[in-house]
Amino acid sequence: MYHPSSVILFLLILLLSNLPPSSSFFTHTPSLPLPPTHLSSTSPISGIGISPPLNVLGSDLQCCCSNVGNSGIGTGFYRDGHCSTGPQDSGRHTVCIIATLDFLVFSKSVGNDLSTPVAEYSFPGVRPGDRWCLCASRWVQAYQSNCAPKVCLLATHEKTLNVVTEETRGLLLKALKEYAVDGDEAEEIEKRLDEKRRNLDKLIGEVDVD
Repeated sequence: MYHPSSVILFLLILLLSNLPPSSSFFTHTPSLPLPPTHLSSTSPISGIGISPPLNVLGSDLQCCCSNVGNSGIGTGFYRDGHCSTGPQDSGRHTVCIIATLDFLVFSKSVGNDLSTPVAEYSFPGVRPGDRWCLCASRWVQAYQSNCAPKVCLLATHEKTLNVVTEETRGLLLKALKEYAVDGDEAEEIEKRLDEKRRNLDKLIGEVDVD
């Protein structure tokens, strides 16, 4: 009699020996999205390790796009329509962009083809005018090459600022604001947040005095 574990091991070896060398079983592809179980969600994904849904201003993270190109697929690493991020998202798909032709051409030229759909990753392909959650480092790369697309600040996750050093985060936020399509709304929200912070600091100061 063969021991059950020996049979399982034999079957596994047989399976691996029949897989083609190009099989994804032998390769590692970083930042792959989860299976399409979170498509077109009305709220950002949550769970263990998932970063709180806050944007670069510190307010609630807004939806970037829940139906990219009428494909029924939401943007974002988790395909939840938000630029949510977590431990599995090593690429930090956190910047909500509005794609342009110039940017898409540039992106492809540096090895990041966003125009070609890839069904197995629930990737519909990005066209000019589409909103998409771009890797933060890719946005910085495009910015440095004068090809950066416009962004939606309120839908851009706060973790975007972590791709640069703490000393230069202010400069990155300033650059994002320069390219923001929702700059006026973001400015009003930032004013309200700053007022709340001042009131909180004042309250804390009064408590310390007592």
